[in-house]
Amino acid sequence: MKDVIWTPTPDIIDRANVTRFMKRHGIPDYETLVRRCAQDTSWFWDAALQDLGVVWDRPYTRVQDASRGFPWTRWFLDGKINIVRNCIDRERGPGPAIVWESDDGRSASWDAATLRRTVCRIANALGELGVGKGDSVGIYMPMIPEIVALFFACLKIGAIAVPVFSAFGAPALAARLQDSKAKVLFTADGVSRRGKQTPLKPEADLAVADCPSVRKVVVFQRLGIPVPMGGRDVFWSELVDRQADEAPTLTLDAEDIALVLYTSGTTGRPKGTVHTHAGALAQCAKELGYAFDVHAGDVFFWVTDIGWMMGPWEMIGAAFFGATLVLFEGAPNYPNPDRLWEIVERHRVTHLGISPTAIRLLKTSPLDWVRRHRLDSLRILGSTGEAWDPDSYLWFFEHVGGRRCPIINISGGTEILGCHLSPLPITALKPCTLRGPGLGMDVDVFDDDGKPIRGGIGHLVCKKPAPSMTKGFLGDPERYLETYFSKFGPEVWYHGDWAKIDEDGFWFLYGRSDDTIKVAGKRVGPAEVEAALIAHAAVAEAAAVGVPHELKGETVVCFVVLRPGQSPSEPLREELREQVVKHLGKTLKPEVLKFVRALPKTRSAKIVRGAIRRRWLNLPLGDVASVENPDAIEEIARAQ
Repeated sequence: MKDVIWTPTPDIIDRANVTRFMKRHGIPDYETLVRRCAQDTSWFWDAALQDLGVVWDRPYTRVQDASRGFPWTRWFLDGKINIVRNCIDRERGPGPAIVWESDDGRSASWDAATLRRTVCRIANALGELGVGKGDSVGIYMPMIPEIVALFFACLKIGAIAVPVFSAFGAPALAARLQDSKAKVLFTADGVSRRGKQTPLKPEADLAVADCPSVRKVVVFQRLGIPVPMGGRDVFWSELVDRQADEAPTLTLDAEDIALVLYTSGTTGRPKGTVHTHAGALAQCAKELGYAFDVHAGDVFFWVTDIGWMMGPWEMIGAAFFGATLVLFEGAPNYPNPDRLWEIVERHRVTHLGISPTAIRLLKTSPLDWVRRHRLDSLRILGSTGEAWDPDSYLWFFEHVGGRRCPIINISGGTEILGCHLSPLPITALKPCTLRGPGLGMDVDVFDDDGKPIRGGIGHLVCKKPAPSMTKGFLGDPERYLETYFSKFGPEVWYHGDWAKIDEDGFWFLYGRSDDTIKVAGKRVGPAEVEAALIAHAAVAEAAAVGVPHELKGETVVCFVVLRPGQSPSEPLREELREQVVKHLGKTLKPEVLKFVRALPKTRSAKIVRGAIRRRWLNLPLGDVASVENPDAIEEIARAQ
């Protein structure tokens, strides 16, 4: 087997949660495990939830019912459950439940008793405001410990949590509050990022003005700055702090909704994905338990926001296993490029998750920023959000993980609150690989005709339902069916990613199929073009898009961010164009290569190639509310 860079030691294999599961069921090896879990998904989910220790208020009588078809599969029939009973109410070991790092470098921690008490107080406050089972609660706050308590408080009483990025402006917030018919909005006076204080309450006021369903706005005083307060506004301290420390946890149906997460499309309104108590808990527990091998007492840190699916995912998963959750309010390279490594060292982080784009940014700084910190507490690295380039992947593996830690590179989406593809800590790894299917996920790679393909790039599909898959789009079932079940028929989930399985059975991703570039009949993912550019010593980041061409159908246009100390020049431009030729051939030589100061990205550090392409072509931008730095979109039009 060629190109393997990491192999698990016997100790890693012996202590892994997934090894326990395999021994319990007489499964001899990884290949048998993946095959059996995909062939009989009902057996897997039943066995996994028993092995992981999920607590039911009433056991289910049947794992799944697909009589209405794949898109509308029901799970854990007759079962009664609540995520909070599994994550907050159960006893946990020593160590903090939450560690918080503020933007300005301050730290705070909450033990389990503080978290449980705050969850109960907020639950009682919600009841006082008239919020009950099935009501939606908007969450528009910075990443502070109270946001975790608020999330679980909603779930405790059967309300629906609707997290929204705190970087969104009023129009994006209003669209989500309107769509979810939110009854209450929780917000803050402001947020702090990169040392800059940004008021949040005025944006909330503008949004709520267009949302008649919102009866009350609860304001947390994060910064202590003056804010306008109207008749429906109340300060958190005046409402929550006086509540009782105990509150009952509601027994719910397995299919009762826990949260609605929004994912943006290129056009139209944002899509509200709907996730249930049983489905969300099953997927989060499975992934943190088996893929990330989380144990009680571990310290889990993913650089994310509650507005991205990784926020609720890590909150549920870490709490379920009794691990410490690290919340980070700031930016990865502020005030210095070692901010993350400093956090890892200070809190003895065992699991660190980050996006490839963030690593590409951090590796532009001298290695001394990493080397000055003790990172030996790390056991597992994680990544998601986009395709890796080999240079950045190996930098993360070698310099952050010390070649000791596997990179659990996962890929899925908001619509499944989890991953289709995921390595396990008991498997060997090649650079950039996702290794194989997530357990219980019957995934495949199809060609354009809907036939399985091996050794070539094709469409990532899922052939069987999973518990955490969205229950349609909120209020728009037809759009849901059109998005996922129109390309290959009503019984195959089309995910929109390009994937490949190599000769050794290792899986790789090549970006979104809607980002694909096709020049003179040759199809390539933007990640391959970008990886070729990033391999050049002068390049920090790159984005590649396909644009219409009269003769070739499409041609390649690239936007490049240079490393510090490098300056744009015509010789460098030509050198970079030839760099792509060297890696991918003359056909894919960029027609245009432009230098920019920054690439537009979401708060979760995804490059928004669709917005780049549309701005370059002077087309309507669509929904770009998730873009953290909208000025970078405008820079595309005037790039050098």
